[in-house]
Amino acid sequence: MRSDPAALAGWGELNAPAGWRALDFISDLHLQDGEPATAQAFRHYLRDCAADALFILGDLFEVWIGDDLLDAAPAERSTETEYDFLAGICADLRAFSARRALYVMHGNRDFLLGARFAAASGATLIPDPTRLRWGEQRLLLSHGDALCLDDADYLAFRDQVRRPDWQAAFLARPLSERAALARGLRAQSEARKLDPQMHWADVDPTMAREWLRACQADQLVHGHTHQPARHGLGDGLQRLVLSDWDVDARPARAEALRLDADGWHRITLAG
Repeated sequence: MRSDPAALAGWGELNAPAGWRALDFISDLHLQDGEPATAQAFRHYLRDCAADALFILGDLFEVWIGDDLLDAAPAERSTETEYDFLAGICADLRAFSARRALYVMHGNRDFLLGARFAAASGATLIPDPTRLRWGEQRLLLSHGDALCLDDADYLAFRDQVRRPDWQAAFLARPLSERAALARGLRAQSEARKLDPQMHWADVDPTMAREWLRACQADQLVHGHTHQPARHGLGDGLQRLVLSDWDVDARPARAEALRLDADGWHRITLAG
């Protein structure tokens, strides 16, 4: 199976200002009110982050059922604690974006983040993928899910939920109904994780090289697979995989990937 050409056709372009000295990349935090330790680690990271720009490459939230949650009346909210949690994270992001550049990319869990979220958080939403020019370097940023070609069932689902008509129909449902559907999808996902026969697809290296060459970049930075590493792709190309965050895991996982004048550094934030 090949990746949908449309996934690459709309790639974005971002030129870093000359004053940027350090850039941070994170993904797959899967923030939710039921895991306060990870959220607290993220808040501490935002407070102490010294990078000039932060790029969150998908799955900041475990689930995002629509921007209208931020403006919903109390009677319409799925739970008050969930609303308070999500609104609180947006406020934390807003405080960060008042002093640093903040960019957010959709993931497979929070692909419905929109203009209302951007306004509440101060984030700039960027397409998947986006080429980032930083000095002489050309980085291609992606969540990474569209490159996992062996996961045919998921890619079919991804194509469906990224269509404007599907999203319009979903967002027309009451918030309570959307929340119930999201809980069902999360339960299915957790059940898959417990299946010992489950094969987790990784990024297809051939397609990763094709994306890099098409966008004239030499480094792919992505998340989604939860397998932090650096992989050579030949001909000077490479992909760098971001860590997921789970402070309650043993060992704990929370990591940022930083790029500065000295190169790439993995910054451990918990554990």
